[in-house]
Amino acid sequence: MHFPVTVHRTRLGPQEYTVIRPARPPERARLVDDDRFLNAYVDQGAARLMGGLWSLAASSPRTLIHVPLRHGGASPEPGARRLDLVLLHHSLQFAPSRWKELRGRLGAGRRRSVTVSTAQPEIDHAALHHAENRDLFHQHVHAETLFVTGSAKAFRETAGLFHDVAANGPGPGPAGDRHYCAQLRHGDDSARVIHIEYSDPRTP
Repeated sequence: MHFPVTVHRTRLGPQEYTVIRPARPPERARLVDDDRFLNAYVDQGAARLMGGLWSLAASSPRTLIHVPLRHGGASPEPGARRLDLVLLHHSLQFAPSRWKELRGRLGAGRRRSVTVSTAQPEIDHAALHHAENRDLFHQHVHAETLFVTGSAKAFRETAGLFHDVAANGPGPGPAGDRHYCAQLRHGDDSARVIHIEYSDPRTP
């Protein structure tokens, strides 16, 4: 899978950070915090892009992947909160409290094209429940942004959820007359389920 990105490099104190954003943020995607769940609404194109970015996070352990989502798509339900998304490898040990400052220093960035694999590994679902399993996501919400921190394996294994929604969401039937979703549950005990739902662009 090929898609364009912008690469940003900036410093906070002595450390340099690399931030990658999609060159064209998904127009028909939104991430909504409604307290109990985190709901991601995506059309086919956005689901494919999100799957690609999830795979990019798996292969880029020294990079923060930033997906601006707060200002696109329809308005959320009353009381719900729109969020951006940042994906990062746990080895970065980046504190979400520093994100607002880092985000404010990002310039225009440099345009690049990236290639990621869409091949999906077999998932040992039983292993997810083992006490020694370390391939789980940790979540933090800060500065209107959801931070999903995990291992390369965790990102690689869950990218397919977005590809599944992209492939099967636009099913037969009238617009608005179907529901297709996936549940991302690779989280630790404090993590909420991310509900990924196909959102038909023909439906208001």
